[in-house]
Amino acid sequence: MFVRFALAFALATLACASADAQMRGHGGPVRAVAVSPDGTTAISGSFDTSAIRWSLSRNAAEQVLRFHESAVNAVAFLKDGRIVTGGEDGAIALWKPGQPMPERIFKGHTAPIVALAVSPDGRTVASASWDRTVRLWPVESGAPRVLEGHTQNVNGVAFAPDGKTLISAGYDATLRIWPLDGNGAPIVVTLPTALNAVAVAPDGEIIASGANGRVYFLSSSGQQVGEAEVGETPVISLAASPDGTLVAAAGIRGSVALIDRKTRAVSRTLVGPGLPVWSVAFFPDSKTLLTGGADRMVRRWNAQTGEHIGAVPLTEASDPLAAYAGDRGAEVYRACIACHTLSADEGNRAGPTLAGIFGRKIATLPGYDFSEALKKLDIVWTPETVSKLFEIGPNAYTPGTKMPEQTIGSAEDRKALTDFLKKATAR
Repeated sequence: MFVRFALAFALATLACASADAQMRGHGGPVRAVAVSPDGTTAISGSFDTSAIRWSLSRNAAEQVLRFHESAVNAVAFLKDGRIVTGGEDGAIALWKPGQPMPERIFKGHTAPIVALAVSPDGRTVASASWDRTVRLWPVESGAPRVLEGHTQNVNGVAFAPDGKTLISAGYDATLRIWPLDGNGAPIVVTLPTALNAVAVAPDGEIIASGANGRVYFLSSSGQQVGEAEVGETPVISLAASPDGTLVAAAGIRGSVALIDRKTRAVSRTLVGPGLPVWSVAFFPDSKTLLTGGADRMVRRWNAQTGEHIGAVPLTEASDPLAAYAGDRGAEVYRACIACHTLSADEGNRAGPTLAGIFGRKIATLPGYDFSEALKKLDIVWTPETVSKLFEIGPNAYTPGTKMPEQTIGSAEDRKALTDFLKKATAR
């Protein structure tokens, strides 16, 4: 009885908070969004461990889905209206609308799942994981098919429109085109940068985005046919419009570039509150775009004009880094906002607060559940050790971490970051 009451109360609160076209309800950054094939419903996944199913006509929550033990990193719709969610816990849940618990659980990945895709016929779910594999799960029954070959985290996965191939993108800078008939090895394409996301246009053209701020266009057989420069910072999410004319490329600094596929040029830029945009999804009509980001909101945009629909973007006063305008270190740190706070009063997010970090031994902050691997490391956080972390990457410096893999190649930027943290995290 208590659970039903709590759920009803939560939904009522969410509905009241959704008077405009923006959808508020998550307690953490929105990591993933998807729109149903008929355009009436959306699903969002969050660092707060929940997924929310939204009515797009009422801009109100219809159901809060709770199953995953940690962040919900990926969401997708099946053709029949069912939903799949994938989490940092390595599990995939299949949900029927209105049911309080998953219809089926898919387990096998040994690291976070960060992307999901559904085959054109709706019979298979593909998952990309940081365990360096892609898995193909039959929706109704049967064991998964495991695709191996990536040497680092797999960050994106997408089916070709004809369902005959699957495309995966990895942090190892490779794009792999897998034949699904079981015959032959994948086509492997190496691009100039680590890859964060992949999408496929209706005509089969492949789009991949990288850590260097560029978006790459490839033929269905892997030949590079163009690229677009979006910015200097990583592009972390991609979506191709259903009509094939646009690509939405979301960045770590909070803007979304809309790229004209014909000209390979940025036609307009959607500017939000300056916080990372983790996810983008088009409506079926290709005229409207949903975004989810570090501000905990699902936002709606006019993809034709670039205008924000509903409430205006967050003001400067709502930006936690507004007081550090012009500080290069603060701009470098902006990529960390989704997971870390700077003051003890703000508490922990997906990662521990950085308040008082310098002089503290790794994995000793009270109140945060660190992995056993980190507890065994003999690292004390100083400007030098933080700089080293981003010089060689978390996977190499802190093995066993759940922190997303990222590096800062510039020594000047690493120093700017540590100088900023000394000021912003002092007790």
